[in-house]
Amino acid sequence: MALRRFDIEAGGDAFAFRAETEPTIAFWLGKYPEARKQSAVIPLLWLAQKDNDGWLSEPAMRAVADRLDMPYIRVYEVATFYTMFRLKPVGKHHIQLCGTTPCMLRGANDLKTVCESKIGKKFAVTDDGKLSWEEVECLGACANAPMVQINDDYFEDLTVDSLGEIIERLRNGAEVEPGPQVDRINSAPEGGTDVLTDDALFDGSRNRTCPGLPNLPEAEVIEEPTPEAIGKSEEAPPTNTKREETALVDVKDVAGERPEVAEMDEAERDNLKEIKGIGPVNEGQLNELGIYTFAQVAAWTPANVDWVEDFLSFPGRIAREDWIGQAKILAGGGETDFSKRVEAGEVDSSKDEGE
Repeated sequence: MALRRFDIEAGGDAFAFRAETEPTIAFWLGKYPEARKQSAVIPLLWLAQKDNDGWLSEPAMRAVADRLDMPYIRVYEVATFYTMFRLKPVGKHHIQLCGTTPCMLRGANDLKTVCESKIGKKFAVTDDGKLSWEEVECLGACANAPMVQINDDYFEDLTVDSLGEIIERLRNGAEVEPGPQVDRINSAPEGGTDVLTDDALFDGSRNRTCPGLPNLPEAEVIEEPTPEAIGKSEEAPPTNTKREETALVDVKDVAGERPEVAEMDEAERDNLKEIKGIGPVNEGQLNELGIYTFAQVAAWTPANVDWVEDFLSFPGRIAREDWIGQAKILAGGGETDFSKRVEAGEVDSSKDEGE
């Protein structure tokens, strides 16, 4: 490991934790016995770095040592060993660019050139104090390479143009959207998955095809007892992807407020699969609830969203995928990039079985 020294001159003479950080410090100290409170040195250094504009000054390290009754040199050793601790001032938006093999193979070297041209050398801070960058080892998002971490957020599936736009937006004080910068959710394939889409893979029915454990000698095969043998009536196989039909009627325990339902002919219904995030299965479940049109989805209130997410068991998804925003555009006669692709038959995950 290269020698790492902290910046004495830039750190000033004093440091104090912010008042709002004290409860978090108390939490970490409470995890260890008093005689072992020095075990909290890493989380306390992390909190000190956050309270010191993203880097550790020498007074900040001394403050941590005093809290933990540690010799200063022991805290200095920890801070200089772990590269997660930055030992010189950084910009308000500090970019950590992954240069490890998966990201390098996907274009990380080109992203370094973007950082150098728009920000400067590694750890240089722009004159306005807003930006700085460094190259780091693997950040654990290899499936979404190339990527960077900006402060606490990941920005993935980057190109020279998309990273350049992000940097300029940060420079101008504009908001940026973390996560994949292409058309996919987290690490899922672009445009939606085209594998493992058979409901039978998840409804439990395949568990009954094997009466015992695989590869056992024939004499040791464990036979599945019949319902009569155990004194129970035969039940339908459990399901993990769809609620039972009776559940569609019994909605007493669902949180939120159920959206208004409608009855309409099939010809009057919208293709809800044009909303990114709604495939054939979700569309069928929404239809069973009496949801058939973009206008219905566009009119959902926060309480309606809570109800639908609780009922269909995917909390947070509707807001994350912006179903309502998409529905408003489509209900008004507009199009989205995703709906155009669905209309053109380019999105496999939006096709009904048999298409």
